Amino acid sequence: MSPERATGTHVVSKGYMIFLVILMGLVSQMDSWLSLIETKAVPGVLASFGISAGEFAFKQGIFGIIVFGVFFIAWFADAFGRKRGMMALVLVMGVPAILIVFLSSSVHVFLLLYSFIIMGTTSNLWEVPIAEVAPAKRRGLNGSIAFLIGVVPLYAIIGIRIIDTYGWRWGYGAMFFFMVLLLILLSFMKESRRWKDVAESRGNKRLGVIAALKKLRRQDAKYIVVATVVYLAWTIAFKMATTFGGIYFVNVLNYSDSQFNAILTIAGLLLPVSAIISGVLLDKVGRTFVLIVGSVGSLACFAALGLTAIPVFYQGIYFFMAMVLAWIYVYLAEIFTTEVRATSIGVCVTGARLGYVVGPLLASLLTSRFPSMRGFWIICGALMLVPLLTLLAKPLETRGKTLEDIEVQR
Repeated sequence: MSPERATGTHVVSKGYMIFLVILMGLVSQMDSWLSLIETKAVPGVLASFGISAGEFAFKQGIFGIIVFGVFFIAWFADAFGRKRGMMALVLVMGVPAILIVFLSSSVHVFLLLYSFIIMGTTSNLWEVPIAEVAPAKRRGLNGSIAFLIGVVPLYAIIGIRIIDTYGWRWGYGAMFFFMVLLLILLSFMKESRRWKDVAESRGNKRLGVIAALKKLRRQDAKYIVVATVVYLAWTIAFKMATTFGGIYFVNVLNYSDSQFNAILTIAGLLLPVSAIISGVLLDKVGRTFVLIVGSVGSLACFAALGLTAIPVFYQGIYFFMAMVLAWIYVYLAEIFTTEVRATSIGVCVTGARLGYVVGPLLASLLTSRFPSMRGFWIICGALMLVPLLTLLAKPLETRGKTLEDIEVQR
């Protein structure tokens, strides 16, 4: 019989803990692929539809309004359970991905389907089951291991080859088959005991959207603001980096496609390295330390890329931005109460999704203002000062604490 692991008042087997981390890591992998494949796909999109980078960024920002629907994915997981929520999430990402292959005859249809995909990739829902099951002393590491699985750069290793062979549309469409695999694996997922306890405490009645929002407390508001501000700054900066990295190196600096593919592959390989380092630091040193190092490192690499145009700094952006993202994933999943954990995250993510409107619009302005894109990268870096300012609110350090202790100490 497998050894047991205690999680507050809840116990799960070691084998199931491993299964859950791997499963959520695979969902994260689908998320990462669909989020980052655009670095390679966007040049093909521009060529197919005959539009400029600035025009594309503007339209992307307008269609980004759809992404605000991410709140309802989060609410669904609080109302109907983590298992059903994860299944809904996978469907939201996978179905539009295959439709892009057959229906994207214009840039507007593509952006419509693309926006639904991004709505799914921005939910971060896959961290919630891990946070509710993992032991307190390994919650950061377990969450980061799932993150690590998710950031193994399959999009850079396999995705770019799919695009080079079959075209940019299949860079998205390939994830339909991954969706089918995940739905099969999710059928074996157990419902979170913590979620069941909360559901039973309200008589197993469905949690309505308005009812969920009314259950948010004053302290929830503080952490929603802190998390949203960090995530918004990260989203704007990294969205601009992934969308315009290929354009910068290929169209501005005149690198060949193969040269940029090599740069992107190394950048992608740094993501899992960053994830495992972040996981250890989150549990051994603390959440605040990881946020500081990630933000300062990102700022420095963005600025250095703008000043020098050296590819290693583009790769450094991926490494340090992944540290900030590790903090976001772990902290959001543990700082809120179980009853409205996904809803609270949904509110944060919905606010952060302003980045999917503001980012492209800002990019449109900056690419026209700075043809060399030097100022583009420096301004991206300046955005990473914002997460550091949130530390003035003195957010609770959660390292080594159970979810129950966190709820009380807030």
